[in-house]
Amino acid sequence: MNSIENIIKTITNSLFDIPEKFTIDVTPAPELEDSNGFRADFATNVAMKLAGISHKNPHEIAETLVKEFQNSIKDSYPELNGIRTEIAGPGFINFMLPDAYYITELTKLSTKFIENISCNEYSGKTVVTEFSDPNPFKVLHIGHLYTSIMGESISRLIEFAGGKVHRVNFGGDVGLHVAKTLYSLEQKELKDFTIEDIASCYVEGTRAYEEDESAKTEITKLNKTIYNIAEQNLHDTKLAKDYWYGRELSYQYFDDFYTRIGVKFEKYYPESSVAGKGLTIIKEHPEVYQESNGALIFKGEDYGLHTRVFVNQEGLPTYESKDVGLLFQKNEDYNFDESVVITGNDIIDYMKVVLKSVEQYAPELVNKTTHITHGNVRLPGNEKMSSRKGNFIKAVDILNEIESKTGTKTIADAAIKYSLLRYKIGGNIEFNIDESVSLTGNSGPYLQYSAVRANKILASISNTPAINHPWNLSPTELVLSKQLISYRNILTDAIKEKAPHLIANYLFDLAQNFSRFYETCRVKDDPLESERLMLVSIFAKVMQHGLNILGINVPEEM
Repeated sequence: MNSIENIIKTITNSLFDIPEKFTIDVTPAPELEDSNGFRADFATNVAMKLAGISHKNPHEIAETLVKEFQNSIKDSYPELNGIRTEIAGPGFINFMLPDAYYITELTKLSTKFIENISCNEYSGKTVVTEFSDPNPFKVLHIGHLYTSIMGESISRLIEFAGGKVHRVNFGGDVGLHVAKTLYSLEQKELKDFTIEDIASCYVEGTRAYEEDESAKTEITKLNKTIYNIAEQNLHDTKLAKDYWYGRELSYQYFDDFYTRIGVKFEKYYPESSVAGKGLTIIKEHPEVYQESNGALIFKGEDYGLHTRVFVNQEGLPTYESKDVGLLFQKNEDYNFDESVVITGNDIIDYMKVVLKSVEQYAPELVNKTTHITHGNVRLPGNEKMSSRKGNFIKAVDILNEIESKTGTKTIADAAIKYSLLRYKIGGNIEFNIDESVSLTGNSGPYLQYSAVRANKILASISNTPAINHPWNLSPTELVLSKQLISYRNILTDAIKEKAPHLIANYLFDLAQNFSRFYETCRVKDDPLESERLMLVSIFAKVMQHGLNILGINVPEEM
């Protein structure tokens, strides 16, 4: 399609006086019935657009373009030899590729699969992907499950495109939420405490902070003390021991959770590890961060944004300054070409202010930062979750329930990951557990089943996939062939847009077309056994590869 489009552009530019914003598009043709043996694969309406600026007959323009097109491909585009053209309606130009083209492309995929789907958009580049970002002293909820799975898949896309990816995780081990937790925790004995016990202390501390003025005053004092404990690595008081106990318990809980879903982070960045750097940087730029009632602020209104506090009246760094410190620390650690930060939609405006402030003195870091945001994940009918209120859906509860429904971790992984990744990142997601585990619907287990079925066909036939004689593709074979050949383009788009949903949706459509092929085209002991076996083999490779990008494994049996 790209070759056809390039040829048409060259011809058009040589024959017509084209305006600067004139566009020429060649697109896949709609699925139409064959007309006298002609099957449209691609189409363009360029002749009608040219008629509008040249005041010539569009059909005559189409005839000229078709003649020049056929002349152009003879020497410069041998892969298009045998292509047929047709002028339809007032001037649409349709293109039909010969079966030989598809067979050649299928053979390439069959013999050198990875080589023929490879993308090098990130070759030689270092990328830091920061995602999940849970806060210690809290329990992980379904939103953390989503952002962890999404971040891992985006990381895999970048790695496939040649990038060196460093997965990192940023979390609040200091701050008001920790002070609220420890306010409640100090009144308890820590023996046999679990992470859920500690998380319940956060809910209790939050309630006290909001309802009791004396508690609010005490928690505010604790906040400053905890910063000092973390910064000075103090362990001598009960408060310090409670703090380090809760932090250690939290990170072990995180490690166990990430291992369970197949995600491994290279580095955790606790907020306390970058707070000092952020504070120093803020104070080094008084031209950017102005004093206001004892605090340091950035006046975002001057840039069409809003004002935020970067150092509070007590001299403590806020979330904003910690994010500043994190950005510089990541660059010191990895000297990245790109930093991808994946968060919820609720901090879009917040991040705009943080990055706009840094842009005033380190624009190169901001230019290398990509902020991707997502919506909330809810079960049907569930209200927005809040760890502050304690009404959230725990990530481990979702994992446990789906594993109990599927019976195996491999299939449970597919159910969860596909159900979350098939949606375009950005909007809210309604996660339906029953739909996620279905073997017949738009689900991860269905894709696994399709791949397993293909592998069983391959295992049952000792023949080698090959083209033994002329092969006239049937309509079903042609549809499947087209889709298999398009996998590289899907990968390229998914990498460019950092959009795993393009892979997920492609795999579902592919699995459906494979099912139709399997129902209508006999493979074993058919005269076309070798040819059709090649289609099955490529399908299995594409499914295996695409599911791996999504973090999903293909089981041996289902």
